[in-house]
Amino acid sequence: MLSVWLRVIRVRFLLASVIAVSVALALNWWQNSSIDILEAILTFAGVMALHASVDLLNDFWDFKRGIDTKTTRTKMSGGTGVLPEGLLKPSSVYRAGVAFLIIGSAIGGYFVITDGITIAVILGFAILSIYFYSTKIVDSGLGEFFVAVKGCMIVIGTFFIQTGEISTESILAGIIVGSLSSLVLFIASFPDHDADKSKGRKTLVIMAGKENAAKLIWIFPIVSYSATVIGVSANMFPAFSLIVFLSLPLMIKSGIGLHRNYDCIKDLIPHMSSTLMFGRITGALFIVSLLVGL
Repeated sequence: MLSVWLRVIRVRFLLASVIAVSVALALNWWQNSSIDILEAILTFAGVMALHASVDLLNDFWDFKRGIDTKTTRTKMSGGTGVLPEGLLKPSSVYRAGVAFLIIGSAIGGYFVITDGITIAVILGFAILSIYFYSTKIVDSGLGEFFVAVKGCMIVIGTFFIQTGEISTESILAGIIVGSLSSLVLFIASFPDHDADKSKGRKTLVIMAGKENAAKLIWIFPIVSYSATVIGVSANMFPAFSLIVFLSLPLMIKSGIGLHRNYDCIKDLIPHMSSTLMFGRITGALFIVSLLVGL
């Protein structure tokens, strides 16, 4: 049963939030050579709980709307398959999603008390966005935008908890993380195009069409790399942060693969995986560059 719950929570995708929090902590370390360990642990716990919540609620609503019963499930898309396979009750998944939302909100509430209105605004955005993500947000074509903003706000919020300020550096770092997170959602929506469209969803792929959307993939790494270059040029990040460009060959491979296979799920799967790997490696390289601080 534990393996089923880990599957529906999509544990391996929680790494995106781990990277986001770690980027903010590493940025604070580079600037101030300090990290409040207790606050860092609580931040990780709260962010992970909120991330688990959105994944659980997304699985619930996709099943209720009949989307997951029409998709071709892959390891990167089409839901977890837990509810269509009858491994858990929909009500159980929904309650778990709400429970994680409450846990994350409670931890966030502690930071509202200790750090004030700024965290309250970020937390309020997170709660509303998580609860309405799988219905109102994705139906409005704002899924990719939400994920980008979510990643950015995790970085900004974590940095604020550690330092008591929102800096240009934290915003730029947030843009890097947010664009990488949004990229993963973007490419994962290609296999779900038909099922999503039939049930009223509006992803960027649906709105642009698969062929045109395949060309848009370059926007995400361009934004991420550009933010890095700007940060280094303005001495807001160490020059060593340019090591993120080591992941460029992987992105080129993924982008070309998407362009050639955007309409063939089987052939697209390896490129979806390599895109996920690109996002994780780029984020990890950025963290290392801040910790080394050259």
